[in-house]
Amino acid sequence: MLSKIPLFANLDPEIVQRLQDAAIPKRFARNTILFSKGDESNALYLIREGRTKAVITDEQGKEIVLNTFGPGDYFGEIAFLSEEPRTATVVTATPTEVLILYRRDFKEVLSQHPDVMFEFIKVLIERVRNSTDQIESLAFSDVYGRVRSLLNGLAKPEGDRRVIAERLTHQEIANMVGASREMVSRVLKELTDEGYISIVKKRVTINQRLPYEW
Repeated sequence: MLSKIPLFANLDPEIVQRLQDAAIPKRFARNTILFSKGDESNALYLIREGRTKAVITDEQGKEIVLNTFGPGDYFGEIAFLSEEPRTATVVTATPTEVLILYRRDFKEVLSQHPDVMFEFIKVLIERVRNSTDQIESLAFSDVYGRVRSLLNGLAKPEGDRRVIAERLTHQEIANMVGASREMVSRVLKELTDEGYISIVKKRVTINQRLPYEW
């Protein structure tokens, strides 16, 4: 599995196998908190099945979704490498199976193969760039633009269309773009009515390129 994840894809197969052997598989029920913001960090999580979300809450208890993760994704890498406290809470959105790679095992491999860190740095830089794009979208786009940007970012090619594997509710999308559920529902309805997207059982399919303006 690890060889299919961008974080490990360019590593020597022998190194990947050592990390794979050290990783511990675990299953969690839906709505399980894997770790909370501020927790001590000592492990990297890789998803085999299911979906999780990284969230923070404000003083009023409002939840803001920073990111969602599905099969093949990983999370917790920043605190894992920096040895700083967790920066967000991660909760399972569905029953989920993960591989947990502990820092002690990773450091053992790293001590013998220091070039592994360069692969990690490249992947982390790409994540920082994506985060910068997300912040820019939130800062300068209206709700239509933010929803469009989110859908485009989550969709993956599937045949002649692009599909979002995660089954997101309107409220989850609203939490991710910083808008009200009502406004997000209105945007999605307009996109559906115009034929740009189809939504079946909360699964979004992008039928044609999303417009920049309405």
